[in-house]
Amino acid sequence: MMGNGRPAQARREGTFEREPARRVFAGELRESRVHFKEGQDEKSPTYILLPTGERCNRIFLVGTLTEKRKQGEQNLFYRARVVDPTGTFFVMAGSYQPEAMQQMARLEPPAFVSVVGKPSVYEPPDGAPLISVRCESITLSDKDVRDHWVLDTARATLDRIDHSPGTPDGERARKEYAGEPAMFRRMVFDALAQLKI
Repeated sequence: MMGNGRPAQARREGTFEREPARRVFAGELRESRVHFKEGQDEKSPTYILLPTGERCNRIFLVGTLTEKRKQGEQNLFYRARVVDPTGTFFVMAGSYQPEAMQQMARLEPPAFVSVVGKPSVYEPPDGAPLISVRCESITLSDKDVRDHWVLDTARATLDRIDHSPGTPDGERARKEYAGEPAMFRRMVFDALAQLKI
């Protein structure tokens, strides 16, 4: 559901609206472990519930590409690490995302990049859940775009902390996650403190 209470992927003239890409810091995404599907349809969207109380199906991130690895032969795909001021995003692009895979193939670390993708939770039998982002697009960026993304993401995170209590997703996050909102406020202010603007 979006903030207005309507399904975010409602049909409009026979097509699905795309979910908005949420701005999320790596430090918050790393703490997210609740995921669920909305509806029974095969194409129903899958969501991750953020600890700050909002569901997300797609995210938008900007950071520094620090590592890239090509894997597989017949089923070629790339794994990469993208770092923001709060931690690391694990990003991948494969044959199901041919455009994103070609974009990633052309990038060389270190470089600022902008990524739109879908977060997925993997639960290994012998460890903590791992979250990776399946790229829809990954493009070369710059420091100014990264700094503005940090400012916008800080604002969006604080907005979720302040306005999610009392919403269904906010209540569910409060029950599912033991972390206090103060932890994410500190994360935001630490991220802002790293900006040299």
